[in-house]
Amino acid sequence: MSSASDIRTADACAVRVVDPAKVSMVTAAMPEPDKISELAQIFGLLADPGRLRVITALLEGGEMCVCDIAAACGHSESGVSHSLRLLRANRVVRVRRSGRRAYYRLDDSHVRMLLDVALAHIGHEEADE
Repeated sequence: MSSASDIRTADACAVRVVDPAKVSMVTAAMPEPDKISELAQIFGLLADPGRLRVITALLEGGEMCVCDIAAACGHSESGVSHSLRLLRANRVVRVRRSGRRAYYRLDDSHVRMLLDVALAHIGHEEADE
């Protein structure tokens, strides 16, 4: 019967670094820790289905007010407002005010690129099955 320490030993590398040149290259290319944290935060925002629906509505509809986004997504206006607050705080969307109404749009084209790549990836997986 193997113990937990035997399993850990089996998973451990006998040599700490096999290819020092590759490790050095990868380490030099690795983003700074604060950039990794920002990336994780953005992907976390995109991981929520409700926020993703809001972003998709803005991708398809362009600039929209909260009530139109809510109607397109099938969500409450308060839920959409909350999502937009988070997205705005993380520079995913921008707001333009016209009188008492606020109109939201994506901050830049990078979000569209992220979603296009993710959708292509999903389509690739489906094609392989």
